[in-house]
Order: sequence, then C-alpha cells, then structure tokens
Amino acid sequence: MNTVKIAVDANGGDHAPDIIIDACLLALNEEQGIELTLFGNEEELKAKLAGQEYDSSRIHLIDAKEVIENTESPVLAIRRKKDSSIVKGLRSVKEGHADAFVSAGSTGAVLAGGTLIVGRIKGIERPALGSFIPTTKGVTLLMDCGANVDSKPVFLHQFAKMGSVYYSSFIGTSKPTIGLLNIGAEDGKGNQLCKDVFPLLKDDSNLNFIGNIEGRDIAEGGADVIIADGFVGNVVLKHTEGLALMLLAQIKTAVTSTWYSKIGALLIKKPLKKMLIAFDYTEYGGAPLLGLEGLVVKAHGSSDAKAFKNAILQCKTFSDEKVNDKIKQYLM
Repeated sequence: MNTVKIAVDANGGDHAPDIIIDACLLALNEEQGIELTLFGNEEELKAKLAGQEYDSSRIHLIDAKEVIENTESPVLAIRRKKDSSIVKGLRSVKEGHADAFVSAGSTGAVLAGGTLIVGRIKGIERPALGSFIPTTKGVTLLMDCGANVDSKPVFLHQFAKMGSVYYSSFIGTSKPTIGLLNIGAEDGKGNQLCKDVFPLLKDDSNLNFIGNIEGRDIAEGGADVIIADGFVGNVVLKHTEGLALMLLAQIKTAVTSTWYSKIGALLIKKPLKKMLIAFDYTEYGGAPLLGLEGLVVKAHGSSDAKAFKNAILQCKTFSDEKVNDKIKQYLM
C-alpha cells in the first residue's frame, strides 16, 4: 500500500486545534494509507491527544507556536514567521518530508507560501484553487476560486488545462467539458479578459471546450469544469455555499414545522438525505492549489471535523492518481 505523508496545520482555522485533532483521528481511522504530522503548539497537542485511541506510529507532532493571522500581510508573514505552522508545514513538503500540506488557516498565507516555498511547476504562470461544487448532474470543478483576483488570458488557459486533468483524475471522465464563465453564451461576449482567452481555449485541441457558460447554467452542470478569474470564481463559490446553507435550513424548517410535514419527511427520508448530502460542502474537502510542485490543500476556515477530514483524505486520492505528474505530462 502506498502511504501518503500529510502535513497538517494544527493552528489554522476558526476551531483549531480541537477540530483539527478530531479530523485527524477520523482520517486515520478511515484510511490506513496515510501518516499525519501536526504542526502546532506541541504541548497543547499532546494534552489534547492524551486519552485518545490512535496509532501513535501514524501521527507525529512538530512544535510550531507562531500563528499567521488573516489580518497580516501574507508575504511579510511568510518571510517573518519562520516558526509558524504554515511555513513549517509547507517546508516539509518542499524538503520531501511530506507529500501534501492541509490548512484551514490564512488563505493569503497559504497561497503566498505555496508559491514562495513549495514553488510552481515549470511552465505554470500562476497556481489556481480548484473547488468542486454540487450540481444537478453531480459536481462541477470551479477554477480559479480565489487565488488570482487579477488574471491574464494565459493564466485562464492554464487553469483550464490543470482543471481538465484534475477533474478527469477524480471523477473519471476522460474528456471533461470546459466552459468559460461569462455574462452571455454567445462568442464575443464579456469583458476583455473573456474575449482574449476565448480563442485560446477554442483553438486548444486537447481541451473539450464548449464555449461560454452563464451563471445560471452552473447549477445545471452546464460544464464539468468552469473557468474564471479568482475574483469572479470566489464570488460564485461563496454565493453557492451561502445559497446551499440557506436552502438546507429552509428545507429542515419546512419538514419539521407541523406533525403532517414530519410524517411526509419520514416518507421521503432516503431521497431527502441523499439530496442533503449532495448540497453539503463538507463532503468535498478542501480546494487544492493546482500548479505547485507539491500538493497544498486549502480547507475552509470554518471547517468542522468532517470537512477537514475529507480535505485530508483528498490528499490520498490526489497522490494515488498522480495528478501532478499528469499535469506535467499535459504541459509537455
């Protein structure tokens, strides 16, 4: 069995380190092919692990007391806080001690550190965050969802290439459809960025490019992979998450409001549960920063144990599918 070594930021996130520890123990129990190294306050982590049942040979602790806050300048923090969990975790990937790094901490620091410490794959102009979002057909991969708020056409072209490889590796579709997020479906629509990148995508015979995709087409699964700059992509991602949470709350309120609605809910319990799972963002783990020499996964800052566990397990699939090797081959 291939064992994947994963570095974990135990300081990052709204509920660290408790949720992080819970997630790590869940991941170890569910997947035998992983080893975890937690970077955080070693004494605190030891105290919280005391009395827990786990395989101590598969979980290691490295002291890293400094925390990079969301309010700090990401680049300055990466350079100054050498003892932070983010810097030490990323260095473990760079130096080959870990195959992947997972953090729910400062997004800016993870993105800056991933680029500065781990480094980009040769030929990649900018790494991009890729996030799966639920649709009526399954899931769609959104690229980029926050790493690059200002982009050039060549960036989006590369996002499409990396997204195609990633989607194919995880979902199994050999030639995933690629759509460019735009304000209209017709050719020539959109701002200058969309107009400039459209022919690059259309003329790339290796991509299954189907043209422009409007925002309303996302939920219907209009394309397997949707390409956008990080600003637009992040707005779409957060709107989708917020809408899903609102709908789930409304459904739960509706089915528990009266005695006969509760009876109706029991009759449709199985399909209802299936639908709730489909719209639960915690099922999809984190967003990998594609385009780096090593795997870096950004989990939600508000992740619960289930969401962070899935972000950890995502690293195992990524490694087993050799996604980075496939991206490098694609770019050759």
